[in-house]
Amino acid sequence: MINKTRVYGEHLTSTEIFKEFILPEIKDKLYNFIWVDLFAGKGNLILPILELIPQEERVDFFKEHIFLFDIQEKMIYEAIKNAEKYGIPKNIAKNNIIKRDTLKNYPKFLLESNLPVYHITNPPYLYIGYIKKHKETRHYLEYFQNENEGYQDLYQLALMNDLRNGIKNMIYIIPSNFLFGYSVSNKIRKDFLKFYLIKKAIIFEKKIFENTGINVAICFFERKPRPKDEIITFEGLKINNQVKKRTYILNPKYNYRAGSEFDEFVDKFKAKNPLNIKFYLTIDDVKKNSGNFEITVIDANAFNGKEYEKKKVYVNEKMYNKIKSNILFVRTVDTGKKEGRVGLYTIKDVFGVDGILVTNKKYRTHPIQIFIEPKLSEEDQTLLKDYFNLILEHFREITDSEFLTTYKYSNSEYIRKYLGLTQVKKLIHTFPLLDLKNEDLQKLKELVNSKKVDDLIEFVKKKNSRGLEQWL
Repeated sequence: MINKTRVYGEHLTSTEIFKEFILPEIKDKLYNFIWVDLFAGKGNLILPILELIPQEERVDFFKEHIFLFDIQEKMIYEAIKNAEKYGIPKNIAKNNIIKRDTLKNYPKFLLESNLPVYHITNPPYLYIGYIKKHKETRHYLEYFQNENEGYQDLYQLALMNDLRNGIKNMIYIIPSNFLFGYSVSNKIRKDFLKFYLIKKAIIFEKKIFENTGINVAICFFERKPRPKDEIITFEGLKINNQVKKRTYILNPKYNYRAGSEFDEFVDKFKAKNPLNIKFYLTIDDVKKNSGNFEITVIDANAFNGKEYEKKKVYVNEKMYNKIKSNILFVRTVDTGKKEGRVGLYTIKDVFGVDGILVTNKKYRTHPIQIFIEPKLSEEDQTLLKDYFNLILEHFREITDSEFLTTYKYSNSEYIRKYLGLTQVKKLIHTFPLLDLKNEDLQKLKELVNSKKVDDLIEFVKKKNSRGLEQWL
């Protein structure tokens, strides 16, 4: 039986989250707005406002300034009980705490008030891929039709509902993939951030909800005076094993995705003659090229929790030379230890074998052998490895690894990340080896070996720049 929480996409917010991160931002303007939560649950994102209202004013304040909605009868019952704890009579609480499917039936009567609406909410999160796979949730597919076609999650429909109804101020607790996701979030960011600024955000890389490990962010939105595609800059507070502050710059050219500095570099500064890259040595490759030359490999599909199984395979001379001459593999998932971060590594140094064989399915999280054309010397492959890791760590440092995908929660030294194969290929494509001769090649080696990453990046930008043609 599917978890009922998953059916509704609900993740109830504690009053502590509201009091610590949201209430300080709004406490000086409580009488200026109608405070609304269209997905209210037990009312924890609005009702604590009443603690700041004098006891003798609370009932009148509640009548004029607070409206809560939820699709579930039991949540309405709980919210009314919570309102009573703040001194609101049950009959009055029932007038403003209303059962309604607000995704389907937006409460437009709120827009007729003399006061503007301020929407604070933790909307339902339910990815459309999940919705399609489970009969208990397939009824939500009707929400993704017509003007909502192309959006990927219920929370995105909530944002667009507010946009279409002209709401000026909102605070949303939503999956942080809104800021950092690729295809899952490109459309909602492009459509929504044309109309709204992000004034600030609090980003959690730790578990704050009981029933889900989804990373979330509290985003403070303010409607622009007029729709405009423009760079959005805001201050963010990231909370994981420590608390960090940083400035985020969202560029419409990169679909307003946070952490786009890496993407901008690899897209703008691809080498004029990039290396040709292919991934994986498969069992089919071995079978098609069988012969008498012995190669030692690890089986990427045979891992006992500590090490990979070692095997000997026999191939023809051409395949033997191909495997032996390509000495690098990519680790796509952080181990959680400093010496095991994502990047390029030498197969022989890590596993003591010649190759990494896929005997079953290709998994992106396994170690993956890289095949490079034209053929490079071991010295040049080592230079590529050091270049790649130096540039990668630079962008991890300046973006707090936000261009990477969070892998899973752990008690490791840092938040573990996943490096996509497209990202691997794009970064390798900036390596300008084939375009350099003599002096320039020596300069590249010196910069890599000295780990002068800022000078290295400037060197690469200069050598790979296409001038105006990259913008055409």
